[in-house]
Amino acid sequence: MFDKVCKFLAESFSSDFATWLLGQPITLTELSPSELSLEPIRADALILLQSDELVLHLEFQTVPKADIPFRMADYRLRVYRRFPQKRMRQVVIYLQPSDSTLVYQTEFALENTRHRFEVIRLWEQPTELFLNSPGLLPFATLSQTDDRRRTLEEVAQVIAAMNDTRIRSNIAASTAVLAGLVLNKDLIKRILRSDIMRESVIYQDILQEGLKEGFEQGLEQGLEQGLEQKAQEIAIKMINKGIDVKTIVDITGLTIEQVQHLQAQVGNNPAQ
Repeated sequence: MFDKVCKFLAESFSSDFATWLLGQPITLTELSPSELSLEPIRADALILLQSDELVLHLEFQTVPKADIPFRMADYRLRVYRRFPQKRMRQVVIYLQPSDSTLVYQTEFALENTRHRFEVIRLWEQPTELFLNSPGLLPFATLSQTDDRRRTLEEVAQVIAAMNDTRIRSNIAASTAVLAGLVLNKDLIKRILRSDIMRESVIYQDILQEGLKEGFEQGLEQGLEQGLEQKAQEIAIKMINKGIDVKTIVDITGLTIEQVQHLQAQVGNNPAQ
């Protein structure tokens, strides 16, 4: 979910990210991993934006992973293979505070091979960086602030003042999701208006994903319950025929305790 929100923000407000990370508000467009020569390592977390002269590679991480340096080196070579004339800026952005040494790794090293990339730990970034650009607002509560609640309230005020309803709803929904990394959900709901978020593309996307997951989980649970009920029906028939517990367990997959419980229900003595 956090990957999806970050990807949405980077692609929808690319000029804000370019100003922040490249120092100039250049226009960036999405570069699909399919344009590279190899399949992506982890497409959901990969954000590639490009201009005529450079490629911006972003990786947002909630939890540090040991394979990040390799991934950065790998994608640098992939992009070079496809666009040898373009410069490339690679940035790993960690969203949550961590004591892991992995969040300080900025190099991939293998024998005589060295590749460097940049790392941004949001909790060390000044909050002011994120308050003046719509696309960066959702990251403000994750920045170097002494009072995350107050920061979220400031962000909510900026969002409420936006004239474009589409941008307002998308930023509100994205802020709510990312703020959930560091703040209580009930607090977020009290500060951010839910009616604004409902019109958001990202909100609807996440909602549909949640409904789908809920449906799939319910379906899976239903199938499991159905199979167990059928197994119990078979076990009862076997109990009535005097078949021993071990055989019933082997055939139905029920536990000994379940079979014994069924025996007690049908009034038979425990089978030997």
